[in-house]
Amino acid sequence: MSLLEPQWPAPKSVRTLVSTRSGGVSQAPYDSLNLGDHVGDRTGDVLANRVIFTKEMPGEPLWLKQIHRTTVSTPQTRHLNQGMPIEADASVTNTPEEVLVIMTADCLPVLFTNSNGTAIGAAHAGWRGLCAGILENTIAEMLKIAGDSTAADLMAWLGPAIGPQSFEVGEDVVKSFQDSGFPVPTNAFKAIPNKSGKYLADIYLLARGRLEACGMRMIFGGEYCTVRDQQHFFSYRRDGETGRFASAIWIEK
Repeated sequence: MSLLEPQWPAPKSVRTLVSTRSGGVSQAPYDSLNLGDHVGDRTGDVLANRVIFTKEMPGEPLWLKQIHRTTVSTPQTRHLNQGMPIEADASVTNTPEEVLVIMTADCLPVLFTNSNGTAIGAAHAGWRGLCAGILENTIAEMLKIAGDSTAADLMAWLGPAIGPQSFEVGEDVVKSFQDSGFPVPTNAFKAIPNKSGKYLADIYLLARGRLEACGMRMIFGGEYCTVRDQQHFFSYRRDGETGRFASAIWIEK
């Protein structure tokens, strides 16, 4: 199995792993380490892939039902809804060995920790969730469980997502960010010559702008493109029917 280890100065107690598309049992077009149970792949293959992915983890991850909104799963909400599917696009915890995970295939996975490694978070930031405030909500919930930490004590890693040369959007997306109440970074949207009303969007730059507006300064990652790197990553924009890879984070005891 081919895994990525995020390059960021997280505390030694914080572990992170990102799957790629290789090393699993799924058949085309989900080949081969598809972790998504909602994309049309055979259930048995997905479950086998999840066993492969999680064998180095301290427990079964908190798999989310991601819905492109801004709900954050917290220890309190999970306690109140035990046994129920977790319908959310981010999760936070301060419990050691509780594994948080985000599944993506172009959307942006963002992993968080505070500087002393006592609280972590994971967020699924497609453009809709990003625009609506999923990162801001994740930071707010992290700070509630992170003791005396402030936003400046948090660090984030921006995982593999659609790159700025591949993310073509329309004027509706540009206007949504302009109307969101947050400043839009310069060069976040670049007009495409000879394509009226079409832009190339930089989801990494948009996410950095939101994190910095919250007071964060330690922001890492953002060098991938899921669309262009067909060998390593699933991409919905590129392939349509495809699998999902996962970004996981947990605190070691």
